[in-house]
Amino acid sequence: MTDLSLPPLPGALPDKRQVAASFSRAATSYDSVAELQRDVGQQLLGRLPSSFMPQRWLDLGCGTGYFTRALGARFAETNGLALDIAEGMLNHARPQGGALYFVAGDAERLPLQAASCDLVFSSLAVQWCADFASVLSEAHRVLKPGGVFAFTSLCVGTLYELRDSWRQVDGLVHVNRFRGFETYQHLCADSGLNIVSLENRPHVLHYSDVRSLTHELKALGAHNLNPGRPGGLTGRARILALVEAYEQFRQAQGLPATYQVVYAVLEKPL
Repeated sequence: MTDLSLPPLPGALPDKRQVAASFSRAATSYDSVAELQRDVGQQLLGRLPSSFMPQRWLDLGCGTGYFTRALGARFAETNGLALDIAEGMLNHARPQGGALYFVAGDAERLPLQAASCDLVFSSLAVQWCADFASVLSEAHRVLKPGGVFAFTSLCVGTLYELRDSWRQVDGLVHVNRFRGFETYQHLCADSGLNIVSLENRPHVLHYSDVRSLTHELKALGAHNLNPGRPGGLTGRARILALVEAYEQFRQAQGLPATYQVVYAVLEKPL
């Protein structure tokens, strides 16, 4: 059992207890709306060195285990670990297999021995960690020399259409905050890991209406979790104002929702 009672870390990101609870609730609905998550994770898999064959790997922030199973299939006859802060996700993933062990744990304080893994793989999970320097430090600690930390995350600019539309309505915090790409660059450079690749790429999804987008965010467990978010129900007048504001972004394909995705492959020096 991971300890979530420690004081919140700086950065104005969501409290990890709320993150864990939100994603636990979303375990059964997550895969039905996870188009972006599958696409991004597949691209991250494709960025791993072609000849790389880890003997022991960790799927960090495994969620429903989609990429746990992909890693298990790609690296057959190896020992895999799947770790997530949300026990509801682990309960959903465990019966489907893919890894030898499914562990409840915190990416900022990994319950693993030093130099115990050849690969730490993490797709669209570490954006929820307030102290990303600790995530990098922990990856460095648990990796063997020559091991790889491959991750994707979200950065500033994600869901800017929704953020800007809400800003026109009431100026309150309705959209999750994320670190800037420059912060990822600086922290990775200072991590003691060698940067094999590090880039930011936009992914744009389109929706028929605002309700379709907000429904998907809720089904993913990725709806607004930030400190300072408004409490209570959102009134009809404010929803109508949001819809009107978002319509300014409409394209031929529908209403766009932009995700700024960070792709990184780091290597621990020999």
